[in-house]
Amino acid sequence: MSAHDVAHENRTHSRVVPKLYWRILSPSVRESSMNWLFLSIAILSEVLATSSLKACESFTKFWPSLLVVSGYASAFFFLSLTLRTIPMGIAYAIWSGVGVILISLIAWIVYGQRLDSAAIVGICLIVAGVAVLNLFSKTVMPA
Repeated sequence: MSAHDVAHENRTHSRVVPKLYWRILSPSVRESSMNWLFLSIAILSEVLATSSLKACESFTKFWPSLLVVSGYASAFFFLSLTLRTIPMGIAYAIWSGVGVILISLIAWIVYGQRLDSAAIVGICLIVAGVAVLNLFSKTVMPA
């Protein structure tokens, strides 16, 4: 078998495996997985938009302003897709908890904003609340 044949076989195999994986999963599992991906995209879009707010200087800077507007539009679009299978309270709790952590990290790294002990305790309580919702909530996912 030539190197060309091996390379072709590897490319073909890598295309087939994901298709088989998605065919094996039931449609509800596939949709649920996609909605968690959509929630992740919504969170990252919101974090990008919020992080750009300081740089847009009251919407006087074009590129940061564009990031703010497009980031929030993307965030709400993907959040709306998420709500097809993830309950609204759970999705929003995850969104806000992860968002607060990421925004705090970005503010610290990019803008040098430090958190005092009360802010750190508050963020930890938010994370604990999100963990409790995800681990112990009896909220039923719609079929």
